[in-house]
Amino acid sequence: MTAVFPAPVAETSTKLVLALPKGRILAECAPVLARAGIVPDPAYADESSRALRFATNEEGLDVIRVRSFDVATFVAFGAAAIGICGADVLMEFDYPEIYAPLDLGIGACRISVAEPRATAGQDDPATWSRVRVASKYPNVARRHFAARGIQAEVVELNGAMELAPTLGLSRLIVDLVATGSTLKANDLVETEVIAPVTSRLIVNRTALKTNPERVGGWIQRFRQALA
Repeated sequence: MTAVFPAPVAETSTKLVLALPKGRILAECAPVLARAGIVPDPAYADESSRALRFATNEEGLDVIRVRSFDVATFVAFGAAAIGICGADVLMEFDYPEIYAPLDLGIGACRISVAEPRATAGQDDPATWSRVRVASKYPNVARRHFAARGIQAEVVELNGAMELAPTLGLSRLIVDLVATGSTLKANDLVETEVIAPVTSRLIVNRTALKTNPERVGGWIQRFRQALA
């Protein structure tokens, strides 16, 4: 008979793990971590470093640095007890194992629909029955258009989204927008905001239930950091 192994749960080790996103949000996390009393090894902020796990000044806490989309997966599956990730990631994956108690107010941007400037506004989307969309948020895109009675055929891309309409890959894109400068540089315009996005503190529900003092204590420290 094949052995069945239980899924890992973050609190089974002596240290809790805090998952942080690579990229622009990493720098914005730093003041929040400092106010919560967390000082990671300085190498964690050096994205040229090949190390992914770092000690902190807190003996019972390590931080890991992973892709923003992967933060939610590490927390949902219990590899990390705590994490920081954007609301866009939570919207896309909607993991029931994740509890997001705090909006940290950092990483402000939005998920938006965009299309070429030349075709924007030429016809009424209310008349569409289907549309092809390029996005790294297939679930968000499908739900958004389904709510309007439109079937979205989603072409999944992880980058260079702005090329899709100009090369005939899709009519629209659904992507994260901060300043809009990339859209402008590629002659696209934002036609609809699906949702505003900020970064959230997330925790694994099982870790919080089985280790409420430690995990709950960190939620409280982040709450005080925001105050």
